[in-house]
Amino acid sequence: MTVRTLGVEEEFLLVDRRTGRPRAVGQAVLAAADELTGELQQEQVETGTRPCHTLDELSAQVRAARHTAATAAAGAGVALAPLATSPLPVEPTITPSRRYAEMARRFGLTVDEELTCGCHVHVAVDSPDEGVAVIDRIRPWLAPLAALSTNSPFWGGEDSGYRSYRTQVWQRWPSAGPYAPFGSAERYRAFVDAALGTDTLLDEGMVYLDARLSCRHPTVEVRVADVCLEPDDAVLVAALVRGLVQTAADARDTAPDPVRTELLRLAAWRASRTGMEGELLDPRTWRPAKAPEVLDALVAHVTPALEEAGDLRVVRELLDAVVYRGTGARRQREVLCRTGDLAAVVRDAVHEP
Repeated sequence: MTVRTLGVEEEFLLVDRRTGRPRAVGQAVLAAADELTGELQQEQVETGTRPCHTLDELSAQVRAARHTAATAAAGAGVALAPLATSPLPVEPTITPSRRYAEMARRFGLTVDEELTCGCHVHVAVDSPDEGVAVIDRIRPWLAPLAALSTNSPFWGGEDSGYRSYRTQVWQRWPSAGPYAPFGSAERYRAFVDAALGTDTLLDEGMVYLDARLSCRHPTVEVRVADVCLEPDDAVLVAALVRGLVQTAADARDTAPDPVRTELLRLAAWRASRTGMEGELLDPRTWRPAKAPEVLDALVAHVTPALEEAGDLRVVRELLDAVVYRGTGARRQREVLCRTGDLAAVVRDAVHEP
């Protein structure tokens, strides 16, 4: 078997190193590094890896991309923070572009408050037909993946009560979240065309499903994860996504789980609320189970694919590390408990160049 390539895109906050508040210097940071891309708000920046074959290669590229972004941020007088929401209050500054200006006109407060940072994983597929077969079959396991990455407990200077409040903010977009099976590439395309025909979305790039066919690459793109505090966690999420993609492709002749979209929304909410520290909905039963048990079930589900890619040992080690130390959300709350200072939470998260 030829191992599928995978890649990661990560979004980061640009913050004042002393106060911890996001600063609108995205344009200056982009000018310092061609490898970076801009986002909706000027208080953030995005990195991306090249397609990788191995987890070692991916890990090196994730770290190199973070280093490049952190160096460019330092040159602009700010720091790079892998936080999925700002712990401190912020009024984001939209990046100048005709597209973003039209988004602001159409979506109002959703755009005004949309300063969130995600981690998007791309895995190669052979064709749109294979890609749709994959996204139809990975739906039950996307919420556990989201729980594994939770890194946004604070919003507007307050504890949100969620491990991933980014997920709650992201659900405001009309095209975001879980989806029903499509059945074929033709039906997926028909859905996209119908969505665009409503004149609600600006373009295909705004089809914000939890998993979709990439507009720019021959890949499936999984979009449920917060940007991870630790680069190892981003590698873990990507490895599990590749395992899910291969497992789903191998099961193309088997009908996808018919679980209703409404139940998937409940699973996504639970993952956002408690992350790895509570109970998730177990896709094998659709009943609550402890989060580590559900993640163990995910690994078991994709073990043949992980073995074929040579990823199983690394995945188990990285998952054990997350279960032991917790996700970024837990780390953020621990720092606040110790210091009583949200600015200290941001400073603790800063990625040094």
